[in-house]
Amino acid sequence: MPRRQGYALLIALVAGTAVLAAAVAFATTLLSGPGAAPLPPAETQAAARNPVAPATSGPSWVATWTAAPVGAEKGTEDGFPGRTVRNVVHTSIGGDVARITLSNLFGTTPLVVDQATVNTRPVTFKGAGTVTVAAGGRVVSDPVVVPVAPDSDLQVSFRTLRGGGPVTFHGYTHQTSFLIDERGTFTTSNWRYLTAVDVRSEQALGAVVALGDSLTAGSGSSTDANARWPDVLADRLGGRYGVANAGIAGNRVVGIGRGTGGQSGTDRLDRDVLGVAGARTVVIALGINDVQQYPQEADPQRIVDSLRALTDRAHARGLRVVGTTLTPFEGFATWTPQRDAVRRAVNKQIRSGTVYDTYVDFDAAVRDPAAPNRLLASYDSGDHLHLNDNGYRALGDRVDLKSLDRDRAPRSDAL
Repeated sequence: MPRRQGYALLIALVAGTAVLAAAVAFATTLLSGPGAAPLPPAETQAAARNPVAPATSGPSWVATWTAAPVGAEKGTEDGFPGRTVRNVVHTSIGGDVARITLSNLFGTTPLVVDQATVNTRPVTFKGAGTVTVAAGGRVVSDPVVVPVAPDSDLQVSFRTLRGGGPVTFHGYTHQTSFLIDERGTFTTSNWRYLTAVDVRSEQALGAVVALGDSLTAGSGSSTDANARWPDVLADRLGGRYGVANAGIAGNRVVGIGRGTGGQSGTDRLDRDVLGVAGARTVVIALGINDVQQYPQEADPQRIVDSLRALTDRAHARGLRVVGTTLTPFEGFATWTPQRDAVRRAVNKQIRSGTVYDTYVDFDAAVRDPAAPNRLLASYDSGDHLHLNDNGYRALGDRVDLKSLDRDRAPRSDAL
């Protein structure tokens, strides 16, 4: 072959290779979204969390939704063998790649999941379609390419082949989910096994975690309206931060009261706040159950000291801490003047600026100006402790968005 023809052939081969590489890159962009980084390898459980990792250096995992595991669901000692659990959750931020966390925290036997999907897209775990979650453990899925829209409902389904009893669940969700078996599809108000949905995000600065009780979980709000105050906050943030709701009805700062209040805020901080993907700020809205729920705490200083301890632990992990004042509850069955005095004493210290980095005055947002120990009637769900949709909107609107940024922080509640 003449040398000129050989050079021409070589140039053509190089050019063809470049065109092929460009075509592959273009196809990858179509699949993963503009500017998306390559998908990371499947992560182990130990490496799955990235709290306080800033998202500004490239796409990072950020929580778009979470639910704190409350306990073992009654009557589910054998789990749901052969059934499909379909959890419906409401997102705060969007992305093109997602992962899910399944928890068997309160199970006494291994949980075997042999099929999982996010909005019908198959999910794998270390490359396999089947995963076993040890009793007391949790697993994080491989990344799955699936469009996740902000402020929208997402369906996360999985079939439990065997075990996993009793079921780790979160009740009183104010969201309709489903349980499916050979008899049909049944509605439920429980989230089961699923504790987090994270997305890869280039826009979000991180996640805001709301650590709270029933007022954070949304007790009294309309089912499927997504009217909890963290939902209102997420709408206002407009994608700048993911919002992770770690509210549990009946939750206390310390100890466990009657009912299903779950582990205390003190005991679950590491898991439900510090373990949230992309966590940068925590809003602590706890204390009212320590005041009014049996056994009642009569010393406000004990409550304040516990709240300060939460702040110190969050600071040690680099989080900004925003607290909330305790809302009024006169008219509720457990109200007494003495207990209300404890509530007001806790609020006084919170307002002094010595408990948190800054605070949101939830008390001022929803109390009746003519009767400040009571909720404003238009915000009352009817039991004089929990709020309706309008009341939760007042709480969500009360948060000064600048207070959530670590570098931009007013020292007192914004009016």
